[in-house]
Amino acid sequence: MSLLDFFISPAHAQAAGGSPNAIIQFLPIVFMLVIFYFLMIRPQQKRMKEHKEMVNALSKGDEIVTNGGLGGTVTKVGEAYLTLKVSEGVEVNVQRQAVAALLPNGTLKSL
Repeated sequence: MSLLDFFISPAHAQAAGGSPNAIIQFLPIVFMLVIFYFLMIRPQQKRMKEHKEMVNALSKGDEIVTNGGLGGTVTKVGEAYLTLKVSEGVEVNVQRQAVAALLPNGTLKSL
């Protein structure tokens, strides 16, 4: 035994029987991909579906808040745009996809 063997152990050949199964080697990667799907991709798809349903269900008289924080009552519903009444005599057009939340009726009147 040399002095180097004390610091670095000599390499030994694997026992007879061959290498481990390739499927077992990739199992941790597959497991991590499954976890990634259930923790990140699936919930995001669910949120996108709920938002799309909410935007498609908007109608005249609904109170909404946009992504920019603008709140108002829907006065006209178009295919791509909504008209919001934000105060007396002030109406703005916003894209349908800019709607962040649908508020319960009467929320903006109490402010």
